[in-house]
Amino acid sequence: MAMANFLAVFLLMELIAGGYRDGANGLRMDYYVFSCPFAEAIVRNTVTSALRSDPTLAAGLVRMHFHDCWIQGCDGSVLIDSTKDNRAEKESPGNQSVRGFELIDDVKEQLEKQCPGVVSCADIVAMAAREAVALSGGPVYDIPKGRKDGRRSKVEDTLIAPAPTFNASELVRVFGLRGFSAQDMVALSGGHTLGVARCLTFKNRLSDPVDPTMDSDFSKTLSKTCSGGDDAEQTFDMTRNNFDNFYFQALQRKSGVLFSDQTLYNNPITKSIVKGYAMNQAKFFLDFEQAMVKMSLLDVKEGSQGEVRADCRKIN
Repeated sequence: MAMANFLAVFLLMELIAGGYRDGANGLRMDYYVFSCPFAEAIVRNTVTSALRSDPTLAAGLVRMHFHDCWIQGCDGSVLIDSTKDNRAEKESPGNQSVRGFELIDDVKEQLEKQCPGVVSCADIVAMAAREAVALSGGPVYDIPKGRKDGRRSKVEDTLIAPAPTFNASELVRVFGLRGFSAQDMVALSGGHTLGVARCLTFKNRLSDPVDPTMDSDFSKTLSKTCSGGDDAEQTFDMTRNNFDNFYFQALQRKSGVLFSDQTLYNNPITKSIVKGYAMNQAKFFLDFEQAMVKMSLLDVKEGSQGEVRADCRKIN
């Protein structure tokens, strides 16, 4: 019976993974099973240890994955340090909420000792984000591996990133250009259930006149936060370190922190999706999982298009 159960589970995993094997992008769920069999465990153990010490790091790792994939595809470009001749993506104001670079360095160092030149920094970022979601109480999912690291990282490339001032129609449009549906976009926005926003990103909503889409008491909360300056932090919902659907419930109360958050409840196309996620956390988890897998496949590099960096902070 035990062997039969094992075979059933194995065959199920094979079916799930099959859609990502031998595809056009060459990514596979089991990409490192022979070349670096302990890769997944090293990432998981390192992220687990880090979040035990600092649970707020989960939000930074999820942001890192999104910001990496949106610019030049999922290629680890967000990790590269600036040089005297190049200002890298890290310098972008939009990347100041990204944290966890030291954790990625730690994972990379361990992997280079186990299997030098095998596991890409881009895959480490994707796996670390996956672990951060699961360890914060979110969905448990897998992603295909085999991305190569990019050789370009320029701050000007980040200008295409969605801005916190975008309305729902603009968000639907820019996400649509990358192959995402409105549902995908709203689900990915739910990643804001983790972490905080800096006053700099929402203080425009407090100018005269105050954004009328905000609850009046909540606008006072944001004003109080901003009395601490542009770097003062406001949580997106009441459980900053827990991956749940409270973010969507906050939008229903007109308590979205960013304009680009609250706008999702003010547009008829996205409002119904927000209401559905606020009522049904399991539905949100399922859609978020699927959207994250889709995002992890954005413009991946393979073969000579990229490399496996020895040091995630610089091109080989």
